[in-house]
Amino acid sequence: MNHMKRMERKDSIPTRSTMYTARYPVSSRCLLQKEPWSSTRKLGMPTPIVAPNEYMKDDFFIKIETWHKPDMGTTDNPHGLSPEEWEEAEVVSIDIADRTQLDDVDYKPDEDPAIFHSEKTGRGPLGPGWKKELHNSNCPYMTAYKLVTVHFRWWGLQGRMENFIHKQEKRLFTNFHRQLFCWLDRWVDLTMDDIRRMEEETQRELDQMRNEGSVRGMKAGED
Repeated sequence: MNHMKRMERKDSIPTRSTMYTARYPVSSRCLLQKEPWSSTRKLGMPTPIVAPNEYMKDDFFIKIETWHKPDMGTTDNPHGLSPEEWEEAEVVSIDIADRTQLDDVDYKPDEDPAIFHSEKTGRGPLGPGWKKELHNSNCPYMTAYKLVTVHFRWWGLQGRMENFIHKQEKRLFTNFHRQLFCWLDRWVDLTMDDIRRMEEETQRELDQMRNEGSVRGMKAGED
């Protein structure tokens, strides 16, 4: 699809919603781990992230809800939207091995699943038919279903800003899941204790950077 569809809220203010699916091979340990990455979430629940804005308050928010499922992207309406919401939501499939889905400025050879080979697991590189090969193999796999809802209520700018944010979210998800696969040898042996320790360390570092450091991260692309 070439455009973002609208999802109507109960207050009739248009809000745009898109579901992104990213499939990739994972380690058996990662797939069978029954605890979510965030230890505060209950099992069997999607992980939501809500980013409000202090200035615009309820007139602007970005909500990201994530399901990780051991399938090949075949789950229909994984977030349980109403028939009306699901009809209006756009579904975007992300192929982590397809370089054409990546902006040239974001390309890094050492983060290319079509080149990377895992020394620890033997996974990769991912060829043109990797999804079909993966489905027919004994290798565990997982799909990340991300439902992104963007609401920006500002007359004259709403559609443009919501489209721009959705474009950047897709770019972010594409880059992240390519990195996730290519960094496999860095995290495949981590335990949940390791992960929780790293989460705490990262939180402290982020808090310090927000208070003292300069602006970092991915620069927004052109609209």
